[in-house]
Amino acid sequence: MATLRLQRVIIVVGYKGQELREYIEKEWGGRDALKIEFSENPVYDKTNNIYSLALVKDKLQEDDTLLIESDLIFDDRLVSMIVDNPYPNLALVAKYESWMDGTMVTIDKDCNIVNFVPKKAFNYKEVDKYYKTVNIYKFSREFSQHKYVPFLEAYSLAMGNNEYYEQVLRVITLIDSVDLKALPIGNEKWYEIDDVQDLDIAETIFAEDDEMLHRFNYRYGGHWRFPKMLDYCYLVNPYFPTPRMKDELRANFDTLLTEYPSGMMVMQLLAGKYFGVKKEYTVVGNGAAELIKSLMEGETGKIGVIYPTFEEYPHRLKPDQVVSFFPDNGDLRYTEDDLMAFFDGKGIASLLLINPDNPSGNFISKEGLLRLTAWSKERSIRLIVDESFVDFSDDFEHNSMISNDILEENPHLVVMKSISKSYGVPGLRLGVMVSADTQLINEVKRDVAIWNINSFAEFYLQIFGKYEADYRQACCRFIKERNRFEKLLREIPYLRVIPSQANYFCMEVLGGITSEELTKRLLADYDIMIKDCNSKNFLKGKNYIRVSVRDTEDNNQLIAALKEIGQ
Repeated sequence: MATLRLQRVIIVVGYKGQELREYIEKEWGGRDALKIEFSENPVYDKTNNIYSLALVKDKLQEDDTLLIESDLIFDDRLVSMIVDNPYPNLALVAKYESWMDGTMVTIDKDCNIVNFVPKKAFNYKEVDKYYKTVNIYKFSREFSQHKYVPFLEAYSLAMGNNEYYEQVLRVITLIDSVDLKALPIGNEKWYEIDDVQDLDIAETIFAEDDEMLHRFNYRYGGHWRFPKMLDYCYLVNPYFPTPRMKDELRANFDTLLTEYPSGMMVMQLLAGKYFGVKKEYTVVGNGAAELIKSLMEGETGKIGVIYPTFEEYPHRLKPDQVVSFFPDNGDLRYTEDDLMAFFDGKGIASLLLINPDNPSGNFISKEGLLRLTAWSKERSIRLIVDESFVDFSDDFEHNSMISNDILEENPHLVVMKSISKSYGVPGLRLGVMVSADTQLINEVKRDVAIWNINSFAEFYLQIFGKYEADYRQACCRFIKERNRFEKLLREIPYLRVIPSQANYFCMEVLGGITSEELTKRLLADYDIMIKDCNSKNFLKGKNYIRVSVRDTEDNNQLIAALKEIGQ
């Protein structure tokens, strides 16, 4: 394949045009093989791109042309794709994603452009059919001379200069069987930059190695902005909510968007109904993180913390408050007996237990938890149990500590639960803390805002009861997939898989590759994000990763990537 050599570039400038000229002349001036010309749009702030293109319409007719908008960043391969394609008139297009704005097209099975869809005609019910124009076009000289430029002149005369040049293509497509093809770009990288948020996303997509990983990590979520990514870092149920429940939420969207939510009293009532406990034992948070912050910052004595752990808890404590337990085995296992033996006599006021543990997946049975609860009660130690992942455990229906009988018998017991995780609704930001220590519950209630829960989250709590059977089925389905996924992970020779009762696996990376290198490789080459546990206290430098359990199709994709890397 011949190497593409650009010999002539024509740039229409407007905003800060002189600065752009000076920069380009400094970077590219003096290169005899490349002729750079400028055309100025003096009324760029009063016109649209149809006028900027009309300024160079004569140039369009002199040769075959690549038309590229200036607000794009894209992989170099896109230029070769469009130039090397045999069709003379071509538009690069990408399958519609939620971040895309502007002109869309529909295409037939032969990649003929059937219609250009402007913003005003956009229909969200039709998005499965839409492709976004990447705004990189190839026009033959004949097409520009006999079709595009004559229509451009007529359209501008009739509609004015505050229009878009894609509208001209739309008119041509509607009234003439023009040979204009679409070329879908698949997974090639590109982004359109219109504002500071677009710039941040584009810089993340095109970052390399350490910088790319850093940029994704500091976002702390929001990965839906990167639709091609498979997120194995954040932890949710892949099988709930069901399509029918989503339909009910969707059907009530207008009301929920435009109405205020209820206050804390109603939220307590809904949470009590949701978990089958008295409302006065509950406080609802904007995610469990809000409740963790309030609870931990109210702790004044020493806190027993089992490492590795969910760092949000110890991050809210003073360093001298933490009494640390570290398992003395490579599988990160411990039992209630290990904890009682270690913390006995340590003078702790509270003991924190994540169960199943994050990131190890270690699990203490309900029988063991009740023993630990009795032990802590005898010693006046508050026991804080975070059971956000308990519904992923085998026999999950009998493993929760949230019940009136257990709470009332043990007022020193505090149970935290993130509704994001096993219920699969992290975007709603819901968490609950339960305890028969109503003084503690009321203190946390006073610490959070009266309207800390939005209407969508409130409605979800309200309707959940209708879908409880579906939820149980989803959890059973998940456990089956986790078992299948574990067997496949164990076939990867450079991974040592630690058994888990949660919706993730903690694994030691072996065979000469580090956890950091594997994390970077999966992100850069496969758009797969996993958790490098090097950031976890006690796991730093020990080469552990954590991957969540997604659905079968996604899990197979990760397995294929891991196998390729091992070859």
